[in-house]
Amino acid sequence: MNTPTLEDQLVSELWARDVRFLMGRQFSSTPLLAPANLIAALAQSTNARVRFSLIPFFLRHPEFSAEVENADKSLSSQVNQYVLRFYYTAAVFLQRKFQERLIYILGKQPQLPDLFSSKLGVVPETNPDQALAQLAMRHQILSGQFVNWLGTYEHAAEVWLKQMELQKA
Repeated sequence: MNTPTLEDQLVSELWARDVRFLMGRQFSSTPLLAPANLIAALAQSTNARVRFSLIPFFLRHPEFSAEVENADKSLSSQVNQYVLRFYYTAAVFLQRKFQERLIYILGKQPQLPDLFSSKLGVVPETNPDQALAQLAMRHQILSGQFVNWLGTYEHAAEVWLKQMELQKA
């Protein structure tokens, strides 16, 4: 029998919390990691898809925003802190952008508090599309990676939202 990789275990943790964003299987129907530990492990993953699963995780569980600062403090690398801070902030803006769809799927949920935009040098715009575009530009600058971050953020949200809408139908 194959031993599950760390990524497999993280996917299982996400599935146990009703975040079926990545393909995989569930090893346990109950979460085994504390939320702050899961958040930190996702941010530290070497797999980019696992890292950006932070976005659907926060959209599905805004109540875990209370654990984000603990997870952030536990990260020893600034690179991993940037991963967490940018993806969390993207989730904040995406929650605003997709508010109606989220309410339809999940019902009324708490708003994600903006914890990091000022630390990232982003002015939180009232228009979520403008805020996301600004965040993506800042992400390019601070990471030194000229990736389509805006597309990455929106792709993570769209894929998860479509999957959740299919589940609800």
